[in-house]
Amino acid sequence: MPKIKTAFFCQNCGNQSPKWVGKCPACNEWNTYVEEVIHKEETGRGSWKSNSGATKRTNSPRKLQEINFEEHPRLVTKDAELDRVLGGGIVPGSLTLIGGEPGIGKSTLMLQIALILNQTKVLYVSGEESESQIKMRADRMKHHSDHCYVLSETNTQNIFQQVEAVQPDILVIDSIQTLHSKHVESAAGSVSQVRECTAELMKFAKETGTPVFLIGHITKDGSIAGPKMLEHMVDTVLQFEGDRHLSYRILRTSKNRFGSTNELGIYEMRSDGLREVANPSEILLSQGDEVLNGVAIGAMLEGNRPLLIEIQSLISPATYGTPQRSSTGHDAKRLNMLLAVLEKRGGMRLGQQDVFLNVAGGMRVDDPGLDLAVCAALLSSYEDSPISSGMCFAGEVGLGGEIRAVNRIENRIAEADKLGFKKIIVSRYAVKGVDLSTFGIEVIPVSKLDEVYMRLFS
Repeated sequence: MPKIKTAFFCQNCGNQSPKWVGKCPACNEWNTYVEEVIHKEETGRGSWKSNSGATKRTNSPRKLQEINFEEHPRLVTKDAELDRVLGGGIVPGSLTLIGGEPGIGKSTLMLQIALILNQTKVLYVSGEESESQIKMRADRMKHHSDHCYVLSETNTQNIFQQVEAVQPDILVIDSIQTLHSKHVESAAGSVSQVRECTAELMKFAKETGTPVFLIGHITKDGSIAGPKMLEHMVDTVLQFEGDRHLSYRILRTSKNRFGSTNELGIYEMRSDGLREVANPSEILLSQGDEVLNGVAIGAMLEGNRPLLIEIQSLISPATYGTPQRSSTGHDAKRLNMLLAVLEKRGGMRLGQQDVFLNVAGGMRVDDPGLDLAVCAALLSSYEDSPISSGMCFAGEVGLGGEIRAVNRIENRIAEADKLGFKKIIVSRYAVKGVDLSTFGIEVIPVSKLDEVYMRLFS
């Protein structure tokens, strides 16, 4: 009987050590080393073997000028949001990792993609749900496909046997933490198992040109569970975000070897699956006709995508001694800075006032271009006077009360123009060299908060 070989792995970064250490020398985290069995069988090593069925690529070197990537075009899905995030469609032979909180809708998204690709053969492998449970979820969706195959399996060797039999065009794994390989004698979800299973799937994807989607769990701090090496191995890393108590979900790109990392897709979770939100600005704005105090519309950027979002504020006298400063969806420290600027430069007396700020739609924003909209909402609530419903704002506010320029102002103006706004207040320094005659909206350049106040309430 061969001797069992073990080693210690860091559960945070995947670093290997022959003995246990308290502090990881690679990531400086404490008490993250766990002993795992690393004895591997020498026979049958390599996991993925193209014995039959799937076509294996040759590995002969070619001149760079002779390589034509148009021979393998992207697979364009019927999901415009996913295509945008991936950079124009699914790249053959790519390995894509999708992470998100439990219950956010990762499995629903991938099953829906498998169903809408009704002309593409998709193998959906689940290690967490039975085939009947997947069928129940599919019945709720308004899509049908005769080329979607479902397999409930966790052993990678059995999965590759079925892959050779089915020969799918796309492979979906739900989830990578549930798979285990017989070549590694440790529990599923461990560092060595996740690394080995991912390596096997990567080898399969690159040799056959089959796109592979991996669904991954995340830790309590929001990072994808498993070694950090997992994110380095894959081609694309997508984050599926949102509040489970709200209906909207955001698909972000944190790594993309085939496109931009600044794109994002927005979905609405419904009983029959995920609905693409083509124009998110309309859902982030109030649908009521009544103009309220303390409400301002700001033009922001989420990646490369311009959005108009509603900022709500409420200023009221403090009745419990210490004034409250509460912010939902917006950085609380930045709110305190803007309040200090309004007190020092704008003459507002907020020392005995409670201040509440809310970003409508449940989104979290960090674009400094929303500073002007936040200040306008606070001024409106303080003066108890509403802002015209046809006006929006785009600008950063400095400590001296100056209105600073923000990037890609043309996209922000164009988005406000498209949604029917009549006026937009921007920084005077942002419109230098911009041809404003191409827009149907009135652009009002300002340089100080005093000018903004005069425009709003004079």
